[in-house]
Amino acid sequence: MKKIIALAVTAATLAGAAQAEGIKEFNIGILGGENAQDRLTSNECYRKGIEDALGVPVKVFTPADYDGVIQGLLGGTLDMAWLGASGYAKTYLTNPDAVEVVLTKQNVDGSTGYYSIGFARKDSGITSMDDAKGKVFAFADPNSTSGYLVPGAELTEKYGKLEDYFKEVKMSGGHEQTIVGVNNGDFEAGVSFADGLGNWEDGYTSGAFRKAADAGLVNMNDLVEIWRSKLIPEGPMVVRKALPADVKDKVTQLTADLWETDKECAYNVAGGDAKDFVPVKHDDYLGVIAARKMSAK
Repeated sequence: MKKIIALAVTAATLAGAAQAEGIKEFNIGILGGENAQDRLTSNECYRKGIEDALGVPVKVFTPADYDGVIQGLLGGTLDMAWLGASGYAKTYLTNPDAVEVVLTKQNVDGSTGYYSIGFARKDSGITSMDDAKGKVFAFADPNSTSGYLVPGAELTEKYGKLEDYFKEVKMSGGHEQTIVGVNNGDFEAGVSFADGLGNWEDGYTSGAFRKAADAGLVNMNDLVEIWRSKLIPEGPMVVRKALPADVKDKVTQLTADLWETDKECAYNVAGGDAKDFVPVKHDDYLGVIAARKMSAK
């Protein structure tokens, strides 16, 4: 598959070189899964690699919430981003011509999915979602797939209106905020995401728990998993459709090769260990788009 991508890139580069010269900068949006400075630090290698490949200044933007990235893509001020499936669904439903999906993360076992994980402090006595009834519960962001859309839908189906089931439902602002908030006792339980592979004490192999554990923000042994969603399709890397073809293809190729060319950088971009970044299609997100459309009603 990567050979096919490489051939497409070569052809596009030769055909669209004149267009590429008109690009004066390239802007990347990073979702708010962790604090802004950590997002900048984690993605500096990626930013620099794209800057070298395109030959124009590349900037990373870290909006305070998910919608900041979505609106940047819709408004044309951002050129690419890694979105959750729900964020892509909102972008597509707002303007189907704004972005196109190109790649997604492939886990170490070859899968391309992950889970919303319900959790609490181990010393809270909460060991299941049934135990979380009447507690203060945290979601991440209204535009987060694993931090709201999927767990909200699945938990509502089982328990009814969540504002009645829990003592209070809060939006923490992001996955890191939920994890740290539960750990610190600001929330009694919440949801975040992981690939579900590897060991809980490591924060699994990749995802928000792994990033929080790697950063020393939490000791996973102080937390306990209390619930797990159905498998969620891994979110896509998207690029702005209006970009010249050679620009889109150069960024796609660089990312597709990242695990081979710079494993440490790929680890940072993926939020943990993974196997590869592989091609993905719009049709892979039709289920999430339908769910997002339903939730809007």
